[in-house]
Amino acid sequence: MTSTPPAASTRGPEPTSLPVFRKTLIYGSYLALGIAIVGAILGWIFAGGPGVISALIGTAMALVFMGVTAGSLLVANRYAGSEAAIGGFFGIVMGGWLLKFIVFIVLVFLLKDQAWLNNVVLFLSIIAGVVGSLVVDVVVLAKSRVPYVSDVKLPEAPQHD
Repeated sequence: MTSTPPAASTRGPEPTSLPVFRKTLIYGSYLALGIAIVGAILGWIFAGGPGVISALIGTAMALVFMGVTAGSLLVANRYAGSEAAIGGFFGIVMGGWLLKFIVFIVLVFLLKDQAWLNNVVLFLSIIAGVVGSLVVDVVVLAKSRVPYVSDVKLPEAPQHD
C-alpha cells in the first residue's frame, strides 16, 4: 500500500506572529463578554434600559475595532514574505485602521443625542474596551514565545570539500 505525500503548500511557512494575533482575538472576545456583562449590570443600575443598550453598543464597538486591528494583521500576514508584497501588507493594515476611524466617526455622529442611549455609559464602555484591549495586547505579547528574530531565512553553511 502506498501513501500519497501531502500536497506541498504554495505559501511559505506561517509567520510566527499569527498565534499572537489569534490569542489576542480570543482573549479580546472574553474581555468583551466580561465588559458587556458588567456594563449591562451597571448600566441597568445607573441608567435603566438605555444604560444596558449603551453598554452593549459600546462593548460591540470596542470588540469590532479590536477585531479589525487583529484581523487586518492576520490577513496582511498572508501577503508577508516577499519584498514585493510589503506594500500590500501595509495597505491592508492602514486600510483597516482607516476603516475603523471612519466607522467610529460615523457612529459618533449617528449615536450622539439619541434619546434611547446614555452617553456616559456608552463612553465608559468604549473606554473600558479600548483600555482592556491594550491590556490584552500587552499580556498576550508578554506571555508569547516569539523569537527576537523571526521568519528569517539564514544563508546555507559553506560546504567544505
